[in-house]
Amino acid sequence: MKIIVPMAGMGKRMRPHTLTVPKPLVPIAGKPIVQRLVEDIAKVCGEPVEQVAFIIGNFGEAVEKSLVRIAESVGAKGTIHYQDQPLGTAHAVMCAKEALEGNVVVAFADTLFKADFTLDASRDGIIWVQKVADPRPFGVVKLNEQNQITEFVEKPEHFVSDLAIIGIYYFKDGAYLRSELQYLLDNDIKDKGEFQLTNALENMKNKGTRFVPGQVTEWLDCGNKDATVFTNQRYLEYLAERKENLVDASAQIENSVVVQPVYLGKNVKLRNAVVGPHVSVGNGTTISDSVVKNAIIQENTTVNNANISNSMLGNFVKFEGKPSDLSVGDYNVILS
Repeated sequence: MKIIVPMAGMGKRMRPHTLTVPKPLVPIAGKPIVQRLVEDIAKVCGEPVEQVAFIIGNFGEAVEKSLVRIAESVGAKGTIHYQDQPLGTAHAVMCAKEALEGNVVVAFADTLFKADFTLDASRDGIIWVQKVADPRPFGVVKLNEQNQITEFVEKPEHFVSDLAIIGIYYFKDGAYLRSELQYLLDNDIKDKGEFQLTNALENMKNKGTRFVPGQVTEWLDCGNKDATVFTNQRYLEYLAERKENLVDASAQIENSVVVQPVYLGKNVKLRNAVVGPHVSVGNGTTISDSVVKNAIIQENTTVNNANISNSMLGNFVKFEGKPSDLSVGDYNVILS
């Protein structure tokens, strides 16, 4: 099994947190989004993962090395591929065309999921979907009575279906997918100005490929600050259900209350604080004389005399004050 992870987008909706790191490296419960995604897919594959191909922009050598380590953590080889222009989902996947062989999972790195299934590798293709209230921002699928996908529609202006494609796909024959994607590129076939993966899926379906929907227990979006904070909340609850240890042994908790579920990284210091529920605190961060709930606070940050909720603070932030809803990027100093 191979996993292809397109993640070259700029993450504009997540700024200021994506000014210094790519969105997929923003942490959820102490691990980057993309690491959580790769680990969760590896768990449901039902067979060893041979390769994880990351499709990125110009993220720098440090990021590339961290991505290779993520692949190695699930026993796979990590490879780096580049998408220099945002030309659509089909173009993005083709940037790693060398990895399109055999059984392939394609997973876009702005979504996480909770699932209790094992991938059925005997299927021609599986497209994971979830019902949504407003399907217009998504690609959607229509089903027949046999629960097979009969139509793919990219961002419908009028109601077609409320089954949104969540960005995770399985293909039994990666080489066949590659040939269909190449056909779109060679013939300049675009939808809404971009090369769309759904167009290739529609062509494959018309030629006899049987796609079925996959269902996840929960779909967790990481598209903007509020969505990411909520995803952190749900993921912490998910890890607590699995009884995973969320507090590093080096964390120092002095005259403080921790309301679980809370993730505390290495050398975190809490002094005269109430932290939780639903808080993730990165390595080396200090929180004192403060109340923090429902928040992501990254590494080497200092929070003092604050009341924080529904918030994200980046790395190397120094924050003092009383605002309750924050989105603060790396290396900021905010004093009141």
